[in-house]
Amino acid sequence: MVEKQLKGRGIKDTRILKAFESIPRELFLPDHEKRSAYGDFPVSIGLGQTISQPWIVAFMTELLSVEEGMKVLEIGTGSGYQAAILAFLGADLFSIERIPLLAQRANAILKRIGLSVHIVSGDGSLGLVEESPFDRILVTAGAPHVPSSLVNQLKDQGRMVIPVGSRTTQELTLVKKEKGVVSSEPHAFCVFVPFLGKEAWPEE
Repeated sequence: MVEKQLKGRGIKDTRILKAFESIPRELFLPDHEKRSAYGDFPVSIGLGQTISQPWIVAFMTELLSVEEGMKVLEIGTGSGYQAAILAFLGADLFSIERIPLLAQRANAILKRIGLSVHIVSGDGSLGLVEESPFDRILVTAGAPHVPSSLVNQLKDQGRMVIPVGSRTTQELTLVKKEKGVVSSEPHAFCVFVPFLGKEAWPEE
C-alpha cells in the first residue's frame, strides 16, 4: 500500500508514510471487510459511511500540513482511521461525528491502540466553538460550500481541507486564511458521502 498507492502517486512526507506503515488499517473495518483493508478503494463501514481509499487519506493529510502540537478539528470521525493518522502526527485532535455509534466505535479503537483523540457527537458543519480557534480543519464529507462557521473557527495562517461540490462528486479544496483574507485552491476530484448539517446538505 505505502510503496504503490502512496509513494507511487507522489506522497512524499516521510512522517505521513510512517503513520501509514505504523497504523493497522484493518482495525478500523468491520470483520467482513477486513480483507479489503489495504485495497485501493473506499470501503463501507456500515450506516451509510465509508473509510476513504488510502491515497485520498494521505493526500488530504499532506495538503493539511500538520505539525506536532497543532490544534486540529476533524469533521466526520467515521471509522477513526483519518483521526489515527492525524493523532500519530502529533495533532491535538478534536473530532466530530454526527452518528453516535460510529463515534463510540472509533473512540474504542483509538484508545485500544493508544492514540488520544477528543471525539464528540454533533453537527460538524457548526464546528466546535468552545475549542476554537484551530490551526487546521479537515472535513471528510462532501459539502455544497465551505461553511462560514468553520472559516470563523480557523486561526489566521490556518488551513482547511474540504471536499466541495455536489452530493455525488466534489473537488478537494484547500482553504487558507491569511491576515483575515480567505482563499481557496481546488485540487483533485473526489467522491465523499454528503456532509449533512445546518451549514451543509440538509438530511433527506
